[in-house]
Amino acid sequence: MKKIAFIGAGSLVFTKNLVRDLLTFPAFADCTIALMDINPERLGYAKSAVDNIIAAGGYRAAVVATTDRIEALSGADGVVCTILAGDLDVWRYDLEIPKRYGVDINIGDTRGPAGIFRFLRTVPVMLDICRDIERYCPDAIFLNYTNPMAMLCRAMQSESSVQVTGLCHSVQGTAAMLARWIGAPMEEITYRCAGINHQAFYLDYKWNGKDAYPLIREAVVSRPEIYNEEQVRNEMFLHLDYYVTESSGHNSEYNAWFRKRPDLIEKYCTHGTGWNPGEYAYTVKRAESRRSRWQEQLEEWRDSPIDLRRGEEYASSIFNATIGDGTLFEFNGNVRNFGLIDNLPQGCCVEVPVLASKRGLSPIHVGALPDQLAVLVNTSARCEELAVEGALTGDPRKIFHAICFDPLTSAVLSLAEIKSMVDDMFAANREWLPQFRHFS
Repeated sequence: MKKIAFIGAGSLVFTKNLVRDLLTFPAFADCTIALMDINPERLGYAKSAVDNIIAAGGYRAAVVATTDRIEALSGADGVVCTILAGDLDVWRYDLEIPKRYGVDINIGDTRGPAGIFRFLRTVPVMLDICRDIERYCPDAIFLNYTNPMAMLCRAMQSESSVQVTGLCHSVQGTAAMLARWIGAPMEEITYRCAGINHQAFYLDYKWNGKDAYPLIREAVVSRPEIYNEEQVRNEMFLHLDYYVTESSGHNSEYNAWFRKRPDLIEKYCTHGTGWNPGEYAYTVKRAESRRSRWQEQLEEWRDSPIDLRRGEEYASSIFNATIGDGTLFEFNGNVRNFGLIDNLPQGCCVEVPVLASKRGLSPIHVGALPDQLAVLVNTSARCEELAVEGALTGDPRKIFHAICFDPLTSAVLSLAEIKSMVDDMFAANREWLPQFRHFS
């Protein structure tokens, strides 16, 4: 029997979907599923939901729920992480403080000032999880879904011996969206995708072996409903010639083109981002609504009809390839750049094709990104490297410098204004960042 541990199992939608997918593989039909969360109430909902899946599928799997991380990890063959370090009471400052300075962030969970401070709060917990894995299940495959993906994976991969990679559904999700736009069955689509998390690009995208980019461009240019579905990403595609993986709401933050003036936010980031309106206040209000009715929502999700069909998330297929029946599986994962993308920083975290097998996780060499993409992605990757160094050494100066060169921040603020903003963010996060003894 295999054991799969879910750390942060109170993220019920993720837990439900990943457990459902896992149990579709015969190798895991009798596995032990260990659910761990620090919130006993959420943990109870998660266990109830998983019990319902097991009953509906007639599986022989066993489920254990615990608030003890060591109990969940002991003897695990696979680990999934979906934690959030800090509730709305702290991460709202990631958005509200930059907004006071004129840096209007939409989501803020990946990079830039908001993503960096989320990373600083989260990385100590993730490294503690890695130390527990090293001690209690050293051979386990560790799959991370917690953001900010690139910085967390970079830190864990350099500071631990755990075999860890990070997963994001945007690669396969965007590939399916593009197929829909051109009327192609997804099973006839192939692609090669690389870059960094949330800023990876389809270097080729083919339908039955033929370049499908001309069809995508025609759809974006000639059909207003398609252009308006993803305004930011479609503008990037029309001007940069390659399609980026993550949504318009996210990508509007990662460059200097769309959020530096209110008129640009109105034009590009309000009506076609999927996060209407495209401003920080909406994200905060959305989170407040979720928090105020989380029990109601969890009951809805727990008691909703159970569809036992496997979804599109990578995790279950990776586990099946590595610790299941050994069927090879290629996916896009987050790994350190040692000879994978030629024109991105050595050792930074990149998102590239990875082959999962009984040998483990084997990243695949991509080569060089097109020059115009490399300029954009290098900036983000180097800022992330500075932030990781600052987090691991407790050096606030490196954090300041990482934010200095963030494209959106530097498009809006002077260096002195950035310094003042970063000081305010450190002050708001003081209780969460004991590794920084001083920050002025």
